[in-house]
Amino acid sequence: MIKRFYLKHHIFHIKAIFTALKDVFENGVFADKAIEKVMRANKKWDVKERSFVSDVTYDMIRNWRLLCTSAGVEGKLSDKSLWMILGTYLVFDGYDLPESEYFGNLNEKKVISQLEKFSRIRKIRESVPDWLDLLGEKELGKSWDKTLRALNQRPSMVLRANSLRTSPKELQKALEEEENIAETSLIVWSPDAVELKYPRNVFRTEAFHQGLFEVQDAASQMVSEYLNVAPGMRVIDACAGAGGKTLHLAALMKNKGRIIALDTKEKKLLELKKRATRAEVNIVETRTIDSSKVVKRLKDSADRLLLDVPCSGLGVLRRNPDSKWKLTPEEIERVKKIQREILGSFSDMVKPGGKMVYATCSILPSEGEEQVKWFLSEVGDRWNFVGEKRYLPEVHHADGFYMALLERIK
Repeated sequence: MIKRFYLKHHIFHIKAIFTALKDVFENGVFADKAIEKVMRANKKWDVKERSFVSDVTYDMIRNWRLLCTSAGVEGKLSDKSLWMILGTYLVFDGYDLPESEYFGNLNEKKVISQLEKFSRIRKIRESVPDWLDLLGEKELGKSWDKTLRALNQRPSMVLRANSLRTSPKELQKALEEEENIAETSLIVWSPDAVELKYPRNVFRTEAFHQGLFEVQDAASQMVSEYLNVAPGMRVIDACAGAGGKTLHLAALMKNKGRIIALDTKEKKLLELKKRATRAEVNIVETRTIDSSKVVKRLKDSADRLLLDVPCSGLGVLRRNPDSKWKLTPEEIERVKKIQREILGSFSDMVKPGGKMVYATCSILPSEGEEQVKWFLSEVGDRWNFVGEKRYLPEVHHADGFYMALLERIK
């Protein structure tokens, strides 16, 4: 009913969606940044208005190829063609078109017929480029159908309860009391995860400012769990980024021991420090990788090493649907080379008897299992394969992740 009201009465909101889509598909802006820009320009919007604009924009990006094809739009976008695509989405989502000059030339019956026709073709129905559909089928075989469909669904919002400050059940209670967020659930296979039935702006809550949680997908949380850390250990998170997994490791270590967080981007490490302060984590030291010496100085020093390496990001298309239009086969090949370079040089930071987790947020075996097989073939008897796990969106209703646990022998 809320969406129907906005579609019928608020062409202004549709214009905002139009602006965000132009930024994404004409200017190459990432979807989250394009939506942030629209929100900043409309600070007086309430929560429902913001949710409407964000949800519709992401839905259109997810289904972009189906919408464009059904609208008969090819080639470079014009304002007129973009309005055609927007109108096609409204029909696709089952809503009557608002009375507006922008949709005057749209034939609803023809659009419905086209949507039905092209929904029979997988690569168009799930809106992926030809090359990606071929690659997914090549690497995943028959399971590609289910995986791709799951990757094209809306993601849920999942929080990681900061076990230094609270528990998942206590976090549920705190959110319910503070924001009346009662529709939450626990995830059996992810110990610290709290799932929200409906997305909310949780960053404004007192619980967030008190460091009771971080927003982190349930499968992502399992990467730190898999490293099997303990209080007092010396742990290195070598591709730490803004520190989601670093902070989880600190909580699992009960804030005892030492974590060295490495990344090539100093800006991300500065964000990590802010998050650590909020979470009351004080065992993290950050170091920017500005030369090979940073890694060499840490040789044979870590009880545990986390390599959450750069990857295609194909496991998180639910959250970043625009990336399938920015990604290229050449980029995937490039990150595969980087993955091998990181495995080959960073693994020396683990001391004999220590363990390492190699992880990617990709659904491709060529970025996961095959990379680990390559590494083990290169290092001979110096490393032992302990085990591996893969989280699939169609099975776990979470992001796609791969993780392997390896032990250094000598």
